[in-house]
Amino acid sequence: MFDVETTRLAMAVLEACRARGATVATVESCTGGLVGGALTAIAGSSEVVLGGLITYSNDAKMALAAVPEALLAAHGAVSEPVARAMAEGGRAALSATFAVAITGVAGPGGGSAEKPVGLVHFACCGPDGTAHRERRFGPLSRDEIRRLSVLAALDILREGASGP
Repeated sequence: MFDVETTRLAMAVLEACRARGATVATVESCTGGLVGGALTAIAGSSEVVLGGLITYSNDAKMALAAVPEALLAAHGAVSEPVARAMAEGGRAALSATFAVAITGVAGPGGGSAEKPVGLVHFACCGPDGTAHRERRFGPLSRDEIRRLSVLAALDILREGASGP
């Protein structure tokens, strides 16, 4: 179902979480559940994965991940503050040790000069705080942006779960 690279990274996340007795939640916008799918494609993932939220719309971000409306108005959905709020809200909503959030512009439309197609923000929230990464994947197809976003999300989650 998923390529070898994605599967290896998802397995590394699950192994790191098992080693710490940690649990995981996902909060996804532009990937629409693909990160959760990559994790749950692995047998035994139910020991670690609590669930995921697909927060594609701003209303869903507010209702499911408790992203403040003022934050969305000030920064837009594709931004570092919103990615951080999504991860923090998802972690709280699902009572997870770690939550990873993804918000971006997968295209082919919807981009702007300030926020071009391929701009994606990632955040991982855990007991020691919230880490953020920004990536600019482009110019690439929608499928390729989403595929690379899954890898980047799994990577930031693996780093968070592996500890300092």
